[in-house]
Amino acid sequence: MSFLSQSDPEIFDAIECEKKHQKESVNLIASENYASRAVLEAQGSFLTYKYAEGYPGRRWYGGCINMDVIENLAINRAKELFKAEHANVQPHSGSQANMAAYFTLINYGDVVMAMDLPHGGHLTHGSPITFSGRTYKFVHYHVSRETERIDFTEIEKLAKECHPKLIVAGYSAYPRIIDFERFKRLADSVGAKFMVDMAHIAGIVAAGLHPSPVPYADVVTMTTHKTLRGTSGGLILCKKELAKELDSAVFPEAQGKAHMHAVAAKAVTLHEAMQPSFVEYQKKVLENARTLAAELLKQGMRLVSGGTDNHLMLVDLTPTGLTGVQVEKALDAAGIIANHNAIPFDSRPPLKTSGVRFGTPAATTRGLGTEEMKKIGALIVQVIKNVDNEKVIEEAKQEVAQICRRFPVPGIDD
Repeated sequence: MSFLSQSDPEIFDAIECEKKHQKESVNLIASENYASRAVLEAQGSFLTYKYAEGYPGRRWYGGCINMDVIENLAINRAKELFKAEHANVQPHSGSQANMAAYFTLINYGDVVMAMDLPHGGHLTHGSPITFSGRTYKFVHYHVSRETERIDFTEIEKLAKECHPKLIVAGYSAYPRIIDFERFKRLADSVGAKFMVDMAHIAGIVAAGLHPSPVPYADVVTMTTHKTLRGTSGGLILCKKELAKELDSAVFPEAQGKAHMHAVAAKAVTLHEAMQPSFVEYQKKVLENARTLAAELLKQGMRLVSGGTDNHLMLVDLTPTGLTGVQVEKALDAAGIIANHNAIPFDSRPPLKTSGVRFGTPAATTRGLGTEEMKKIGALIVQVIKNVDNEKVIEEAKQEVAQICRRFPVPGIDD
């Protein structure tokens, strides 16, 4: 970064501070991961200024022969990895991928069923503060109060009552396996289309460690930076008969030019996900998640649904009397990065919450294993029980730093 240090020292210094922060902290944000040096090189390449509006072979600008090669590689890799009929690799984000999916499948004002945000859903699954909630009529389903798992009894009842045009599955804070086949049967029974947002579990699906929604859903959206371990961005899969309509929904309806540096980085991401080592990595992600969850339970924490089947878990802080924000800040001071999160039937507002979410993709990429997860779990509980004790938090921070020194940060230390 020698050029940046000279041309813009303020930004350079901020990046250097973040580098230090990442090296000295354990990242347990469920939606974050570390991209490889190869992904970062593609993302930071001179492709950033290339204008490639349109699609391979159908660009609005000349000089895009090499851009076509890059995008076709990304498309073909996505189709092969997920066994899909069609792929669009241009969405700038998961939210824009969802926007294009809605544009493809339904009309303005149509009724859509999706998981309520506090129960594990996503902002773009009908939150009134987003385009989705303003554009479509969402009816939200929930988890069971008793089991804290998807309540199919409620979903079936709601579907018969509201006659949705679309049913959405896939979540941002749901720690259990999703039965996509059952959702598909339900959608067919009421004449609805079926969409899956697998942003959080895309990497686990790619590794064959979670059932794939591709055989069942009309459209599948995802991000490429969570469990897929790549660049920030979106990606969409669909049936062949929807290909033309979906592509038009992405460009020109939802966004303008393709960001070719990001498309190249997605291609690298997908290539990495096709390697045998990626399957082994995802196995470790799941093993670390189960280990961390078990340790938190052992230390007296209550987990939503009692545990996890995937890469994330949700701690219910209600018994402690603490808010998610309090715990998030205390953990941050101890070098453990997590995020406050609503829990099902939460009595607290979104800016406070009664839960905190943990995930293992980034820590696993860094090389932490089950022994480290047990230690981190114990430290998490130690901090939760002493959120106002600066001495205890500082001691925890030193222990976290000792762990971190043993594990290099991909893209920074390699």
